Amino acid sequence: MKSYRDLDIYKESKRLALLIHKMTMNLPKFELYEEGSQIRRSSKAVTSLIVEGYGRRRYKADFIKYLIYAQSECDETLLHLDFIFETDSLKDKNEYDQLKIDYNSLSKRINKFIQWAEENLNGFDKIDRQLATGNA
Repeated sequence: MKSYRDLDIYKESKRLALLIHKMTMNLPKFELYEEGSQIRRSSKAVTSLIVEGYGRRRYKADFIKYLIYAQSECDETLLHLDFIFETDSLKDKNEYDQLKIDYNSLSKRINKFIQWAEENLNGFDKIDRQLATGNA
């Protein structure tokens, strides 16, 4: 991987965050700054945390921690989506259903990536701690 932009989970999370952003612009005015704001922030946080974790990929534990945070934000986005739909602020059931399917799929993909990272990435944590303390 040359960049976080090469990660499929990054591409998908960004695509979905943009869809969420556009969807919230059509919510009733009172929802625009309530649940609309919350879901925009959580959906964009998924992408941001993937990027931040990738920036810390040298430290396996940090990388995995940020991926777990990204998955948590994915779940939070699903919760806000439920609130928006169940309060009748989002009336398009097809849009709601598709976003739920897509976010559930993204959550699973992030989880699989976490499992891959846990099994395959060489951890630099121990070596870096030794270098930092002069014990290498």
